[in-house]
Amino acid sequence: MNIWETLVLYFSYPFVRYAVIAGILISLCAGLLGVVLVLKRYAMIGDGLSHVAFGAMAVAAVLGFAPMTVALPVTVAVAILLLLAGERQLIKGDSAIAMLSAGSLAVGYLLLNLFPSSDTGSLSGDVCASLFGSTSMMTLSGVDVWLCVGLSAAVIGFFVLFYHKIFAVTFDEGFATSSGIRVRFYNFLIAAVSGVVIVLAMKLVGALLISSLIIFPALSAMRVFRSFRSVVLCSAAISVVGSLTGLLLALLLSTPTGASVAVVHIVIFLLFTLVGRFRRV
Repeated sequence: MNIWETLVLYFSYPFVRYAVIAGILISLCAGLLGVVLVLKRYAMIGDGLSHVAFGAMAVAAVLGFAPMTVALPVTVAVAILLLLAGERQLIKGDSAIAMLSAGSLAVGYLLLNLFPSSDTGSLSGDVCASLFGSTSMMTLSGVDVWLCVGLSAAVIGFFVLFYHKIFAVTFDEGFATSSGIRVRFYNFLIAAVSGVVIVLAMKLVGALLISSLIIFPALSAMRVFRSFRSVVLCSAAISVVGSLTGLLLALLLSTPTGASVAVVHIVIFLLFTLVGRFRRV
């Protein structure tokens, strides 16, 4: 059986189609958001929020709730609180992210071990799946896919409707303020969108590899393009192509999904770095 026949066989299963649809939507959102976070020097916020989401999912499992119903609002709230803490200089941004990363990960893992009931079995039974995205993408239900569709549509709509505002806030908050743009409001929206994308991305690459999905496509695009619009569009395209390639390789080679996606994005980054250097010669 050749590669094409193998893929056709895999795509006859609904869970594979669900994984591909959700993977494309999640990657598109991550590619758009990544440019903003990299330019605003918030690149590492993905790691902190992903660990918060992992801790929230652990709490949800212990209490018997659906993980997304707890992880989504908690992660969005923490993203906004991080922004507020940075504005008021209560705790420096990198220190706050480090505290949240270590604290949330420790609390989540501890809870899963203290309450090893049937409710937590799906999460604690394979912690690697939650941390590295090894199997979570292959267990999506139709409801999960529709949730990804709805949240992804909201994120993409946010970028399309407020593109010029996002551009101004990303590059020069002082100029944006003088132009009458409510900078703080749009920063809050960016923080909220970050929380949504992080929770979604956990299903694709896991809590510990989210930075690869958010940072690498943006950095790859910046190696070749200079305008904000070109970088955003290229980052979104790279994110989708890289993640889809990683998913297909994971299916064909039986490798962990998250690690496969991350390695593909690393390779793309290296290729774009070479292209960027040749263009400058």
